Amino acid sequence: MATDADAIIVGGGLAGLVAAAEIADAGKRVIVLDQEGETSLGGQAFWSLGGLFFVDSPEQRRLRIKDSRDLAMHDWLGSAQFDRPHDHWPRRWAQAYVDFAAGEMRSWLHAMGMRWFPVVGWAERGGGFADGHGNSVPRFHITWGTGPGVLEPFVRRVRAHAAEGRIVLKFRHRVSRLVRTDGRVTGAAGEILEPSSVERGERSGRAAVGEFELAAGAVVVASGGIGGDFDLVRKNWPVERLGLPPVTMVAGVPHHVDGRMIAITRDAGGAVINADRMWHYTEGVKNWSPIWPNHGIRILPGPSSLWLDATGNRLPAPCLPGFDTLATLRHILSTGHDYSWFILTQKIIKKEFALSGSEQNPDFTAKSWRAVLKSRRGAGAPPPVEAFKEKGEDFIVRDTLAELVEAMNALTDEKLLDHDRIKAQIEARDCQIDNPFSKDAQITAIRGARAYLGDKLIRTAAPHKMLDPKNGPLIAVRLHVLTRKSLGGLHTDLESRVLDSAGNPVPGLYAAGEVAGFGGGGYHGYNALEGTFLGGCIFSGRAAGRHIAAS
Repeated sequence: MATDADAIIVGGGLAGLVAAAEIADAGKRVIVLDQEGETSLGGQAFWSLGGLFFVDSPEQRRLRIKDSRDLAMHDWLGSAQFDRPHDHWPRRWAQAYVDFAAGEMRSWLHAMGMRWFPVVGWAERGGGFADGHGNSVPRFHITWGTGPGVLEPFVRRVRAHAAEGRIVLKFRHRVSRLVRTDGRVTGAAGEILEPSSVERGERSGRAAVGEFELAAGAVVVASGGIGGDFDLVRKNWPVERLGLPPVTMVAGVPHHVDGRMIAITRDAGGAVINADRMWHYTEGVKNWSPIWPNHGIRILPGPSSLWLDATGNRLPAPCLPGFDTLATLRHILSTGHDYSWFILTQKIIKKEFALSGSEQNPDFTAKSWRAVLKSRRGAGAPPPVEAFKEKGEDFIVRDTLAELVEAMNALTDEKLLDHDRIKAQIEARDCQIDNPFSKDAQITAIRGARAYLGDKLIRTAAPHKMLDPKNGPLIAVRLHVLTRKSLGGLHTDLESRVLDSAGNPVPGLYAAGEVAGFGGGGYHGYNALEGTFLGGCIFSGRAAGRHIAAS
């Protein structure tokens, strides 16, 4: 049978680029198909903060963080909580990825030119028990250049192969069918979409102007997750674990992250597992300058903001900023509302607020130390945060608590918040500041965070009384549920081969990245430790590419 290439990659995001580069390095011919235009090469990874999960890295050791493969594996399994018969391959992927993150991952990426910010972030600090969810130590390494910095070496490799004719990039090619011949996947077919000149992330047209069918020895599905399709998110929502899905959400990913290839791959014989496992954030705010529909941005909070539900009651531990994402999501939805509130001070926002995404961190994205020092050590919060404080509809700034609560009620038009009740809770919290010890779990967590040099320097404000005017003004932020990641997906073995319902590889079919649950059909299990989404795209894309190259 004549073929157009040795391999077809469906999706030009990070996983697809890694797979394409690895296959072309072996001298094989690759076609990359993407339904978006060339401006969107790199996919969702472009918009990321560029965090990567490394274990026992030089950056950690310089900060006297004692990490190990065994500790990381203990944390991963405590977070994943694998409990299903089909979790065999997800568990194997988790073990292989931790080995990679503790082994050659950093040196391999470093050799391609990737570098990282010297202060390691401490994300997902956990649910309160050593054998449960969370990172025991800081492991979140921000790539110098953020998401574009992660993409750069792989884009460079793919472009070099394209110049030599080994890779062909076909944009505005939407796959609607995987071609099967005698039980083997032998190609992909679909529609050629109308030309588009929209900027990266903006909604593009979907009118078809032609059709295509291409043949190859292998097909890699690397098309991403479902976060841009709210209906699909709600369809897969785990009601029994998280409660009813939110009525309103904001989108943390562009509209083209639509999950359509999952059903298409299932029709070609691939099995989907753990579709109910997903990862959505509770600290979303509406972007005052949106790029895609319902565009939301996640606040990356330090540990000090007071977190209240929609009725003005303080969230219980471990539902603290930066600690346990899904426990917090479950608690918020149990109140019968789909939003919550931060109350904080100017001192807190200046030191602790960051915004997720490459475009919200222009200093890191531009790889400018001068810009980093100017924006992170200035008189106010970083400029993008100050812009949200000034222009974002979810931000309220007032001098007194009475004025703040009145404005909070006006913003929702629900009148659910009682000033005296909120004041009593803040006063109780403030009285815990007078001693270096406390019975308040959040105050204890703040002091614990500041025991880590990285947090003390740039991420955690010194404990202070929120109602003391010298620490003001007071700030309230309405927080929405923000869609982000699919933790389940196409079932794959360690070579990224897609498995059928009986657990056997579908000949010629591979999957990598989020569409495969970042490996195995869900190597995170129920919870993510952060820095493991981009890392999973790299690891699974590399596995697919290398297996195809060697086949």
